[in-house]
Amino acid sequence: MNRRRFLLITAAVAAFPGAARAGFTRWQADMLGGTVRVDLRGPRDLAQDVATRIGAAIAEVEAAASLFNSDSALSRLNAAGRLDDPPPVLLDLMRLSGEMHAMTDGRFDPTIQPLWRALAEGRDPAPAHAAIGLARVQVGPPIRLDKGQALTFNGIAQGYAADRVRGLLQEAGYRDALVDMGEFAALGGPFHISIEDPALGGIATRRLSGNAVATSSPTAMRIGGGFHILGPRGETPGWSTVSVEAENAALADGFSTAFCLMPREAIRAALHRSPAVTRVTAVDFAGDVSTF
Repeated sequence: MNRRRFLLITAAVAAFPGAARAGFTRWQADMLGGTVRVDLRGPRDLAQDVATRIGAAIAEVEAAASLFNSDSALSRLNAAGRLDDPPPVLLDLMRLSGEMHAMTDGRFDPTIQPLWRALAEGRDPAPAHAAIGLARVQVGPPIRLDKGQALTFNGIAQGYAADRVRGLLQEAGYRDALVDMGEFAALGGPFHISIEDPALGGIATRRLSGNAVATSSPTAMRIGGGFHILGPRGETPGWSTVSVEAENAALADGFSTAFCLMPREAIRAALHRSPAVTRVTAVDFAGDVSTF
């Protein structure tokens, strides 16, 4: 979870009594591998309370799924191969990952982490390749990993966190909010979001009204001389950029990662299995833009 240096959540409350007490609240903290800033407009006491709850919700995701915090539940699981008391957030991410794995014919696979590390550190990737396989993970509790396995939720955790924040804002009575955690989740709207490709720049503008969009670009980062999005069965990205619009940011996040590894017909098949995805925009390496 280290793709953005600055994450912004901005929202306005729908209606409230005592308008004279309305104000602007800004809350900021270093979380999720970057700086999270929350800008809220509404009654001062309500805005401060909601900002604090948002911070706690994001901290809960980080405590469960961060690879950079040695005390996180995920880090402890990867180190020991077993976790007897997984927190609800980690179990939720496991469930979502299992669903994504099934809907993408295995292209979304959180057991890719050892391969990512081997390539990043210049080690022989063969043992890491042999350890890949989500079906070999036993989800309890406890959660048990097979020999040599480790997990990453970097392809879904930021979208999951964005969904949780949007839910908190809705429960608190906020009407219009845009949650930007590298993936965008909208409450109300409309909001206009630019989709960008590393080589072409802006390729499209999307209108969000209560939905979400996530974009992945394999060329944005390289490891071991190749792309940072890795196929669990040796697949290589066939797209320079994939942007996915869906009902929630976790789905958009996971699909945008997996679709980078999938040809057109496989993407279309996955869309039939998931009506919650409304549109996919993909840029191939020749610069041609397709919409599914």
